[in-house]
Order: sequence, then structure tokens, then C-alpha cells
Amino acid sequence: MILYTIGFTKKTAKQFFEILKKNNVKKVIDIRLNNKSQLAGFSKGEDLQYFLHEIAGISYVHILMYAPTEDILKQYQKGEISWTEYQDKYLALLEKRKISETLEPVNLDGACLLCSEEHPDQCHRRLLAEYIQRHFRDIKIIHL
Repeated sequence: MILYTIGFTKKTAKQFFEILKKNNVKKVIDIRLNNKSQLAGFSKGEDLQYFLHEIAGISYVHILMYAPTEDILKQYQKGEISWTEYQDKYLALLEKRKISETLEPVNLDGACLLCSEEHPDQCHRRLLAEYIQRHFRDIKIIHL
């Protein structure tokens, strides 16, 4: 099974949708805390759901349980905690929320975790994908 991840920052709408279509993504799982920001442009929640369906026949779901808390996110953005501390807090949050118990691998095959960060290195989408992979070893992660 393949689980993709993607960030929309520094991508045009054309680039974003072409990447998803080229990789035969079946579903986008939006894991952002806030998917309604005006800064999100084409990736604003309701608009993105429409575009994904109309342009590429891709389904969309926003799952807040996969997002960091506002407190954790703001602490990191303000430089109050390091990336390592953010990572530890986010992974502890996933455990506290019992995310592994809610996952069904069959629903993840061909799915793509979405957030805003351009690269996965310091992004919770990578952390979530690796968390999922630890619980379901037959999942291959591809960062788009």
C-alpha cells in the first residue's frame, strides 16, 4: 500500500493537481488545524474539496484528530519550543488520541496526507505518515 504526503505551499494549483493526478491519488486527507485561512488560496477546505472532485475525481476529508493542537503549533511557530520538542509533543498527542486504533489501512491505500509545508522534513504530515507506517508496516510512504 502507498500513502502519499503533500504540502501546497509554493505550488501553483496546476502543479498541485497535476502531481496528485500523475500519482493516481484516490483521496486527500487534510490534516491541517485550520483549512479555512484566506492564505490557503486554492487549498481552502470547501474549495479544495470541489476542485479535487471536479479536476481529478479525488475525494477529500478533513480530519482534525490528525492535526496538532493550536497550543503546540503556536509554541513552535513562536520559537518557544524546538522542532524536536514539537515532534515529541505531536507524537504524544497521536498516542493520547489513540490514532492507531482508528486507522484502517485499506482506507489509506492511495491516500495523500495534506498540509501546508512545502517540504516534509519539519512537518507533521511526515510524522503522521511515519507513525502510521510503524503501526502498519506494509505501507510505503511517498512524499510528493
